[in-house]
Amino acid sequence: MIPARRTGVTALCIHAFLAMLTAVALRLLFDLQFPAPAGDSGLYLQLARNWADHHIYGLWLNGRLVPTDLRMPGYPAFLAGVALVLGRSERTIALSQAGLDLCTCFLTAALAAALAPSAARRRVAVAGLWLSATCPFLANYTAAVLSEVLTAFLTTAALVFFVVGLKRETTEFPFRGRLLRVTAATATLLGAFLAGIASQVRPEMPLLLAVAGAVFALRWWWPLGWRKVVLTGVAMSVVFFLPLMPWVARNFISLHKLQISAARYTTTPGEYAPVGYYKWQNTWMLRFRDVYISVWKLNEEPVAIDDFPASAFDSPQEREQVAELFDEYNKSPTLDISPEVDRGFAEIARVRTTRNPLRTYLWAPFGRALTMWFTPRTEILPIDGKFWPILDSWEGSHASFLTTAGFGALGYLYPALALAGIWIAWRYGRTGSAELRPAGSHMPGTHIEDPPNLWGIALLVVYMLVRTAFLTTVEAPEPRYVVTCYPAILALAALVWVGKRE
Repeated sequence: MIPARRTGVTALCIHAFLAMLTAVALRLLFDLQFPAPAGDSGLYLQLARNWADHHIYGLWLNGRLVPTDLRMPGYPAFLAGVALVLGRSERTIALSQAGLDLCTCFLTAALAAALAPSAARRRVAVAGLWLSATCPFLANYTAAVLSEVLTAFLTTAALVFFVVGLKRETTEFPFRGRLLRVTAATATLLGAFLAGIASQVRPEMPLLLAVAGAVFALRWWWPLGWRKVVLTGVAMSVVFFLPLMPWVARNFISLHKLQISAARYTTTPGEYAPVGYYKWQNTWMLRFRDVYISVWKLNEEPVAIDDFPASAFDSPQEREQVAELFDEYNKSPTLDISPEVDRGFAEIARVRTTRNPLRTYLWAPFGRALTMWFTPRTEILPIDGKFWPILDSWEGSHASFLTTAGFGALGYLYPALALAGIWIAWRYGRTGSAELRPAGSHMPGTHIEDPPNLWGIALLVVYMLVRTAFLTTVEAPEPRYVVTCYPAILALAALVWVGKRE
């Protein structure tokens, strides 16, 4: 008779092999058939090539290579490494990102397993692997020279170690035929270190450390005491900042300023950041298409007042005020918003906020959050992405309509599965809390089943909420900014396969 453990391991290997074949096929489909040029791709490539060729992390301005802090250096460093090893074609970048995304699939499976109870860990890991292997949202970004794939890999790796650290036990990982034992403290510090590396790629990633620190403090302040919790927090902060120190030193030496993150606004030296204009647009902007007319046209082409939705104005008088400001902008030879025009937009924003503060601070950000999460993620595919009106979209292109409808449906399905997984895990842990040990039983050798990691689930949920809330404050909240949360969404969705307690 074949032992059950060996049979389970064989089935797991078969699932892993088939899932990886599917994942490779999907990513090659996007990489080879749908290469995706993006607005930031040229900037990332220029930073990487200047860094590799001239050893200066900067951009060419007026015939001179000038150091810059427009973008964090992590993704350009990745591009420079790919160019050094495999060559400088965008095809090699896409294939390298596809390989990295395959690793993210395994990390998603590990994250799902770390959240699941011991009795269901194997099937939850398999479900997480299949969900991530077949999810098109990260797979299609492997074809774009953008930082989403690298950020998702580092974020998922950090979350795996943070979730393991929350369990406060030694975890064993198979590695080259032997087991590596990782204590909770080691896992926590590894998570903080990976969060620091992720912060070299995306400037908002310190939010991950902040959320993890808060969840760890709530989790351990009672059993460990505040002294140990504070010491742990200090250790996490030190380890987190280690990968950022070279960037801080470079900014101090080259730019003569003490700066940990990238610049808040993407402006070159001497450019004016229209902060007042951004405040005005944040009082009404809800949909992704609004970004095109309100942000990406600036400094590029004239702006027409008729392109803006009615929600951008509270009255005909206000609309006239905005039209006059845009007339001044359109008359500028360089199509720049001057400080005077910017102050005009800031005053309109102030009046609108005073008139309806809930719109500015609650309803508009909530609408932007819904847009980022539930817009069909077709923006880098060669289709128009239109769904309404249905008949016109269907007649325009059957393939575009079906792709948009399918991606839109998946955008609702994955969060729904994640919510169901959270509910099932919570019910599993709640119904089993009284069943883990018979009343009064303290006999040596009594088996106590490992329950779902509810603290780990809380960490993922709070991180996604905090990250989304932050992203609603940026001037161009693109749907791709939450794509890096999808490994966490899929890990939570895999908990649907926890099953019933026997």
